[in-house]
Amino acid sequence: MHFNQTNHHKRNILVVDDTPDNLRLLSAMLTTQGFEVRKALNGKMALTACQMVLPDVILLDINMPDMDGYQVCQQLKADDKTCEVPVIFISALDDVVDKVKAFDVGGVDYIAKPFHGAEVVLRIENQINLRLLQVKLQEKNFLLQQALDNLKASQVQQIQNEKMVALGQLVAGLAHEINNPISFIYGNLQYAGQYVQDLVTMIEVYQQEYPKPTPKIQQIAKDVDLNFMIKDLQNLIGAMYRGSDRIREIVLALQHFSRHDEAEMKRVNIHEDIENTLVMLQHRLREATDRPAIVVVKDYGNLPLVTCYAGELNQVFMHLLNNAIDAIEERVGNQFPTPYSLSPLDGNSPTWRDPIAFSVSPMEKTTLPPPLGEISRPQLLPSPEIRIHTEVTDLNMVKIAIADNGPGIEESLRSRLFDPFFTTKPVGKGSGLGLSISYQIIVQKHRGNITCNSSVGQGAEFVIEIPIEQQEH
Repeated sequence: MHFNQTNHHKRNILVVDDTPDNLRLLSAMLTTQGFEVRKALNGKMALTACQMVLPDVILLDINMPDMDGYQVCQQLKADDKTCEVPVIFISALDDVVDKVKAFDVGGVDYIAKPFHGAEVVLRIENQINLRLLQVKLQEKNFLLQQALDNLKASQVQQIQNEKMVALGQLVAGLAHEINNPISFIYGNLQYAGQYVQDLVTMIEVYQQEYPKPTPKIQQIAKDVDLNFMIKDLQNLIGAMYRGSDRIREIVLALQHFSRHDEAEMKRVNIHEDIENTLVMLQHRLREATDRPAIVVVKDYGNLPLVTCYAGELNQVFMHLLNNAIDAIEERVGNQFPTPYSLSPLDGNSPTWRDPIAFSVSPMEKTTLPPPLGEISRPQLLPSPEIRIHTEVTDLNMVKIAIADNGPGIEESLRSRLFDPFFTTKPVGKGSGLGLSISYQIIVQKHRGNITCNSSVGQGAEFVIEIPIEQQEH
């Protein structure tokens, strides 16, 4: 879109010819027709003139010393600044081969000498009109692309809003429905435990007071294995306590994750939100038939409370962690040939183990705990890991980095990761909206940035940076 529009009535024509008489003739003829004409005696002068002031059309001779017209045209087309300027070859060479070569190097027209003045003017005007139409078409295409991008962004935002509303309502309803019965169970477990203990005490007193029970009582005690029952009852009550506690934790994580009643910005604990998201994903982190449990290595810095849209930020964490798990499962499914692993912070690589999350204190170097429940298995691939790192940057921003040791992302795909409806996953696996929604939440709503660092075979790392305090919109 470099068309010279500084003077609507006087188009700039550059005439390049090593013959002064031809230059004078063409210059006089075009000037009388209202064109502004500049002259160049050789190719180097022509290239310099184009860099100084971009012409609307170039009339270019072929036979010139040092650099012929073909070479000049090739250099013009190789330069982003001059590549769109129409080049009309004007030459005494009238052979078909010469004309074909002129068009091959980028010429738009060819005038053979001797020429007629009217023909030259009409061909120049034709190219100027074509160029004007091209510029208008490019402008319309640009506006259409902008409209399409805005439409996609609006569509993604609408999908996100509807998804968040539906998710919030669903989670709030589920949490409410689950919370009532579990509260009833949890509240009565204490009384049930006390009742059981009272009954056990009474049985023990009976056994002390009546050490010789009747044959019928002896038979019933033997059938129900009374001694085992008394010992196991306490374990049973403890297991019920732990189970109900776990359900209450999940309900609380659901409520915190959805933040259904928190539409405005508020100060939140980022680490707490990450933990709630991990609770929601425990079912995906556990050991599967084709892989060990995914180890989450947490390297948390000392973060202050951060002003943000908590529910939407949780959505970003969910998208990024889900993508990390998908990448690890893809690596396992494809049996990626090159072994690699994200080393834990002390340099030791964990082996196959029960689900465990490592926490590393920012204040001191901590040796990671030894593997739990190690199983002797053939280790074809390194242990899958996700590492979460947080810190405060020098620019008073909070940085959250989520890295996996999956197969990585090709460089050609990374520039499109945040485009709406673009996905690297197989058909039916991903919608292409997760990262686009995350980009809008981080960049547009929180005035931060989100980037991806990755190379094939080395996993991927997504880095989020958002201000600690948000300015009023």
